[in-house]
Amino acid sequence: MNIALIAHDKKKELMVQFCIAYCGILSKHSLCGTGTTAKLVSEATGLDVKRFLSGPQGGDQQIGARIAYNEIDLVLFFRDPITSVGHENDMMGILRLCDVHNVPIATNVATAEVLVHGLESGALAWRDIVNPKK
Repeated sequence: MNIALIAHDKKKELMVQFCIAYCGILSKHSLCGTGTTAKLVSEATGLDVKRFLSGPQGGDQQIGARIAYNEIDLVLFFRDPITSVGHENDMMGILRLCDVHNVPIATNVATAEVLVHGLESGALAWRDIVNPKK
């Protein structure tokens, strides 16, 4: 599966720790992420993470486009619900696109753990049937 990693500044360390904890599962999938998040995860885990632009520079839109083209199967988006960010519309766009294209998205660690365990058990394999790759 193709998994996108996105984290707000105050959640980047949490994303890194999450990816360290689940490195064994994530290593079996194709990963991509926005700028600094992808860099930090890759450096900390040794995972190959395709790096897009940072969120405010268009990385959110790059990932959103891939969701729209059915190239992303799962999104881990650790949001900071307390701090306001300037590119809120781009982030809301990702949430909307995930809803439109039936892409599972986790916006916090608890949900991310459920999805990653679903990956490991094969429970998310239904996506290959519902959204076959072209």
